[in-house]
Amino acid sequence: MSLSQSMRESPTSLNSIEPLENVCKQNVNQSHKSKYRNFEYEVVKDQVFNTYRLMHTYQTVEFVKKKMSRWTPCSRAEMTVLEALQTLDHLVDDSDPDVDFPNSFHAYQTAEGLRRMYPNLDWLHLVGLLHDIGKILIIWGEPQWCVVGDTYPVGCQFQDSIVFRDTTFTDNLDLKDPRYSSLYGIYEPNCGLNKVLMTWGHDEYLYNVLKTNGCKLPEEGLYIIRYHSFYPWHTAGDYMHLCNSKDLKMLPWIKEFNKFDLYTKSKILPDVQELQPYYQQLIDKYCPGRLRW
Repeated sequence: MSLSQSMRESPTSLNSIEPLENVCKQNVNQSHKSKYRNFEYEVVKDQVFNTYRLMHTYQTVEFVKKKMSRWTPCSRAEMTVLEALQTLDHLVDDSDPDVDFPNSFHAYQTAEGLRRMYPNLDWLHLVGLLHDIGKILIIWGEPQWCVVGDTYPVGCQFQDSIVFRDTTFTDNLDLKDPRYSSLYGIYEPNCGLNKVLMTWGHDEYLYNVLKTNGCKLPEEGLYIIRYHSFYPWHTAGDYMHLCNSKDLKMLPWIKEFNKFDLYTKSKILPDVQELQPYYQQLIDKYCPGRLRW
């Protein structure tokens, strides 16, 4: 398939998508990237540190399994994608040192950044809009520390690239369990991320919502949603020993998406009412109707 063909067509399967290196001709402006994800103790907000402290204390193998059992059946509510997104109009992510405005605005900022750079990849625009909607769990009573923030595997050795690794894991019960203390822990080498238990959060929840409802996003889009918060992997390069060839094939898409997730954040907020008709068309195409959440 030629590049022009891939840009005209909306992919719905892995084989129909042009390789990322063929479509990634430009980059989002990263000239001020040192201002983002600044977790230095002297400048980070107390709430950011405390959110990670609680996450790193209580996110264990047992905890993750309980949350998966509770939420992956998607039996909490039925609503449309836009209705779910609108619940985030008053939600500010306590783990994010870069923003102090509601998460719904960040969704449109990310989506519009991708739309400007890749105008013909409409599924990618929608992924930008959707990627954080799983934070609706907070609206339903879950504490932020088990919904937001960077994700990482449980059931194996915690890597040094995890945010605040040296100060926040002291009371995590899995550190005292010899099954989880080695590099591979309970996993086989190169088993694939699909077989790895990640800390519970909005990524895994939304991925399960989309799969449960049969949404038609391509596999690249689902991978982005499921692992966009896995910074120790896609940014620091850790946990490669758990990845299989499919994970490595998907990694460039997640790394590219991450630029827009981070560097489109701005105090200039988008006009949501003006943008909604375009994104409603994409929702109707890929995730129509009322979904189970």
